[in-house]
Amino acid sequence: MTITRADIEKHNSRKSCWVAIHGAVYDVTDFLDSHPGGAKVILRCAGKDATDDFDSVHSPEILTEALPGSALKGQVDPTELKFSNEIQGSSSETETKKEHNGPPPLNTLINLHDFEQVAQDYLPANAWAYYSSGADDEISKRNNAKAYQKVSLRPRILRKILSVDTTTSILGHSVSLPVYISPVGIAKLAHPDGECALAAAAGKEGIAQVLANGASMPIERVMGARTSSDQPLFAQLYVNRDINKSVETVRRAVKAGAQSIWITVDSPVVGKREMDERLNLSVTAQDSDAQGQGVAKIMASSISPFIDWSILTWLRELTELPVVIKGIQCVEDAVLAYEHGVQGIVLSNHGGRSQDTAQSPLLTLLEIRKFAPYLIKSKMQIFVDGGIRRGTDVLKAIALGATAVGLGRPFLFSLSAGYGEKGVRRMLEILRHEIESNMVFLGATSLDELCPEMVNAGRLERDLVGSVKL
Repeated sequence: MTITRADIEKHNSRKSCWVAIHGAVYDVTDFLDSHPGGAKVILRCAGKDATDDFDSVHSPEILTEALPGSALKGQVDPTELKFSNEIQGSSSETETKKEHNGPPPLNTLINLHDFEQVAQDYLPANAWAYYSSGADDEISKRNNAKAYQKVSLRPRILRKILSVDTTTSILGHSVSLPVYISPVGIAKLAHPDGECALAAAAGKEGIAQVLANGASMPIERVMGARTSSDQPLFAQLYVNRDINKSVETVRRAVKAGAQSIWITVDSPVVGKREMDERLNLSVTAQDSDAQGQGVAKIMASSISPFIDWSILTWLRELTELPVVIKGIQCVEDAVLAYEHGVQGIVLSNHGGRSQDTAQSPLLTLLEIRKFAPYLIKSKMQIFVDGGIRRGTDVLKAIALGATAVGLGRPFLFSLSAGYGEKGVRRMLEILRHEIESNMVFLGATSLDELCPEMVNAGRLERDLVGSVKL
């Protein structure tokens, strides 16, 4: 059935909301309140062409998964809608912030900070705000990085290092670096290939990837983007307020072939990410009902704050896959996780995006070393994320007892400006070289040879809590 622009424009309210996506017209009225991103995101496009907004965060498969067949009302000539949008102004928030002659060549980017600067220049304003923002005054976000600066290296000399081995094992899967891709949501905001580009780069570079619960690509498609069937891909889980949706998420991940479940517990409510919220307010300034909800708050609105340690029993009834708890922020909870038999923990304050002034993950690692050192030698693997930007940061975490470290924002930044998979691989090339060269400086031929004696953590240890009750 052919539908005209005038027909679509009549359905521009909450009572009757139609949108066009790639020439197909959908009635999404009944879907508004169940949309994970909130109703307002769709209502901005009511009666209009929503293709640009849709493509910026979703893959085409989501339409058939989320909408019943009856929602499809017909087809419209896309050129007719394009002309209308040019007159009215696009509703998309994904305009780039300024014009450019093109991004710098990848070979001119020589550290991870360079990628962040390019991303700030080239990402759409809403993407930059969502990716880069931290909670409140962003103290935790800054302190995550500063913690590594408080730890000095103690190089050994005359070790005759002919080569270095950076391989390790994450949950039984061999990887070429002690680095993995942390779960990062809506990667399509950075590049159209989103999480699939991350998967392809991870496979070619031999590292692991944790797929975000809020990924912009379905897990089946990301699994298909891997370079080999044994390439490790783990699935993140936020427990949904509707527990049945989480059951479906876990079962889908298991069926798709994910090799472990990483349950994230450090954001029972979303942090107050003011940069994200301010941008949304500027976009909705003419809406008297605007609440200043940024992308992060909208995306996290379905997360359940009502779970406790018994959620692990629920999860084990669904799958026998290894379980990792992401979001451990003190030694007491690290011990509890060990006692509950999980296969791994991630020391993380959510990249400084949840509770501001929460201590840095590296400091939590020192807590474990001081008050529960047996955890470091146990079978439970310990991962660290947040603030890692240099190869020396990686080595400091490993020397102090971590199995591997996760990076989130840098992977998104390396996707931006059209770089895609090539940008990710260039970023990993830089990080790999920094890790290898600094292992030579330290006098270590393998990761196993990294030890606490190779670092001086005295300045950071001053921030340790005086005592704990275990």
